[in-house]
Amino acid sequence: MVKICCIGAGYVGGPTMAVIALKCPSIEVAVVDISKSRIAAWNSDQLPIYEPGLDGVVKQCRGKNLFFSTDVEKHVFEADIVFVSVNTPTKTQGLGAGKAADLTYWESAARMIADVSKSDKIVVEKSTVPVKTAEAIEKILTHNSKGIKFQILSNPEFLAEGTAIKDLFNPDRVLIGGRETPEGQKAIQTLKDVYAQWVPEERILTTNLWSAELSKLAANAFLAQRISSVNAMSALCEATGANVQQVSYSVGTDSRIGPKFLNASVGFGGSCFQKDILNLVYICECNGLPEVAEYWKQVIKINDYQKSRFVNRVVASMFNTVSNKKIAILGFAFKKDTGDTRETPAIDVCQGLLGDKANLSIYDPQVTEDQIQRDLSMNKFDWDHPIHLQPTSPTTVKKVSVVWDAYEATKDAHGLCILTEWDEFKTLDYQKIFDNMQKPAFVFDGRNIVDADKLREIGFIVYSIGKPLDPWLKDMPAVA
Repeated sequence: MVKICCIGAGYVGGPTMAVIALKCPSIEVAVVDISKSRIAAWNSDQLPIYEPGLDGVVKQCRGKNLFFSTDVEKHVFEADIVFVSVNTPTKTQGLGAGKAADLTYWESAARMIADVSKSDKIVVEKSTVPVKTAEAIEKILTHNSKGIKFQILSNPEFLAEGTAIKDLFNPDRVLIGGRETPEGQKAIQTLKDVYAQWVPEERILTTNLWSAELSKLAANAFLAQRISSVNAMSALCEATGANVQQVSYSVGTDSRIGPKFLNASVGFGGSCFQKDILNLVYICECNGLPEVAEYWKQVIKINDYQKSRFVNRVVASMFNTVSNKKIAILGFAFKKDTGDTRETPAIDVCQGLLGDKANLSIYDPQVTEDQIQRDLSMNKFDWDHPIHLQPTSPTTVKKVSVVWDAYEATKDAHGLCILTEWDEFKTLDYQKIFDNMQKPAFVFDGRNIVDADKLREIGFIVYSIGKPLDPWLKDMPAVA
């Protein structure tokens, strides 16, 4: 029986291994992590991450051919294939701070694999890593190998949170990069045989190591670039009276461009986009390509600009101050159908409003109060370190309350900001919300999900990103 071990029980490792276990009943899959609480959660009825469909997959396989354990060394020792899915946070100090990926966790995983292995192994990069990481990992493994042969493969994930299980069941492509040697090609074939049990062969792409590593960064950079492009257009639409949804629909009907990732919003978030682009910027700078680095930096600058523009619009619309005003925040996760808050635009928007002394009342159906307080009190990039290395009891942000109902959040509020496109926010009783808010009552729709005309009929002053402005908003211009 082939044995697979995955180091790291997070958003990538957990769902990916659960689907491999489901689709390959003849393979034994172990997911290991040093976090006892995380492994306990994977073994319980309350999984540590929310992802539609994940629960059912885990319950079908757990205890049969899918195991979650803190005994990292035992499972690595037994495995034929070791996936490494540990954090690769952005460095906060030292060389490359603020841009380069911190490979501390990767390096310690590689050293541990070398220490405990007594048989040849295939080691698979599953985390998003900077180009040439495989080479560094290879050096660590070969210099500590004691005669054991290791083959390194790059198998980046292309999951979208909220649809990860669907993406794993039916991926656009599976990418496997390896050495162009007979041993490297044999390792690629071994991993290919795993995926081929449910993925059509034409969708399994094989490349050299560097192409696989760079393809992941490139894919995320291209997607983020599309969002920043439409968000840059949204500012121009507001200035000219155009409607960004009409513009993006028109642009998206061009078959060369296509309609996906052209929704204007308060900004992109998630664990990958910003981190991967910063990584790309750093790699470009290190390779003497400052103009290319500058190009990708602009994608992040526009994203930051969009978030600060939103905050400025909120403050300017409400007589240029939100001091001691109650602002309801609907949605804190970076997108719907996930509880993930990593790099969510909500953090910057909330911090911007808190900077003007607003009182925030936050509701999100999947994010806990502890997580929200942690996010609002953490330094940038700290979120990407393992949870046991994060502040254990975050200082409570005094002017923030977290509630478990949208109506409670909006009661007596001066304004409400929609920051996540949860379906339930489209069907709220906005008349009831309006009746219980301070007047004038404002809605700032950061996701363009509400019917602005209907809300105006109720009596709201509505700001929708990239849409023609209310006369009120034109009279209260936001200074970016």
